[in-house]
Amino acid sequence: MSCDKNKKKQFLRRDVLRLGGGVALSAPFVSRAWAQTTEINMLAWYGHGEPDIVGAFEEANNVKFVPKYYAGGDNMLALIAQSPPGTYDLILSDAEFVQQLNALGYIEELNAADYPFDDMLHPDFEKFPGHWADDKLFSMMVRGGHLGVSYNTNSVSAEEAASYDAFWKPELEGKVGHFDWHLPSLGMMSLKNGNGAGLWDLDEDQWQAVQETTMSLRQQVGGFFDYGGTFNGLKNGEMQAMVGIGDWITGVLERDGAPVASVIPNEGGIQWTESYSIGIGSEKADICKQFIQYMLSPEGQVKSAQMAAYPGFCITKAGRAMLQEVDPKEAKRSHQMEGMPNDPIALINEGRIHYRDIPQQQSLEDWNDFWSEYKNA
Repeated sequence: MSCDKNKKKQFLRRDVLRLGGGVALSAPFVSRAWAQTTEINMLAWYGHGEPDIVGAFEEANNVKFVPKYYAGGDNMLALIAQSPPGTYDLILSDAEFVQQLNALGYIEELNAADYPFDDMLHPDFEKFPGHWADDKLFSMMVRGGHLGVSYNTNSVSAEEAASYDAFWKPELEGKVGHFDWHLPSLGMMSLKNGNGAGLWDLDEDQWQAVQETTMSLRQQVGGFFDYGGTFNGLKNGEMQAMVGIGDWITGVLERDGAPVASVIPNEGGIQWTESYSIGIGSEKADICKQFIQYMLSPEGQVKSAQMAAYPGFCITKAGRAMLQEVDPKEAKRSHQMEGMPNDPIALINEGRIHYRDIPQQQSLEDWNDFWSEYKNA
């Protein structure tokens, strides 16, 4: 057993070096202490530019991340549109918005040979939808997570949470919250209506039905919240269930002992996927590439899984193996172990997870307009 463990550690160490992150972090910082610190302007969801994620890379490479945080892909696109080319060196986006970033000329082409596609946990991750155009890579997937029914375990049973119907439980009137972004919530309503893999590709009748289903939930809803409000609403018990989120919120609270959980219901769940692109016109493309490689190294994947702001799933084999070795408690809590019933890779293989996308037959404006109408109803 000890021999096997030593071999595993040697493999993990070798993998870190192969992926580039270990090389960057093993270089002595003191030899570069005289050089001016390079600032990397990052556009990302909250947490990605915080010390628990970037601190070690900053110290090893004499760089400083300057993050601009947003919530929701619509907001991300608006921020870039309002800024001159070259403003953002590194852009973390939800995967479903990469095509728009590329079509609008906001991101640089990446060299696929720089990234560990042979180490991906699932074949879908190798050519993730929208990340490639004409066999050219424009964004690199680095993490993901699943959205489903998020609830207070004292108010909703595991059996009830096995369906989106749980949000309509009479006892929850006024205690159901929404994360204030239309895509995840309306996607869940589409799944509840039985649209399955076609949840984003709705004809006029299906879209009308999704709106009606959503409106029928309105009397249950006690508020629409940003990240902080969603977190606090579940923490203080004001909200007993939350639509549009998953373990990325409840996982942080669960780590602290709060009676909350997230599950993938029978109707299916949604995967959010986060990817890094290099902003067009950036003069720091080389160090940005090294950082993306670092986040795909086993060490970077573990940091991502443990992120203080919100946890995510490892997407590489070596990253998942290291998480199981160095933090088995978190690996078990998040079901990132083979054989567990909610293993995220097994859920994908079973067809119960659908990748988040943008509307196919309506525009984002159509969905956003309805969302505003719903909130004001």
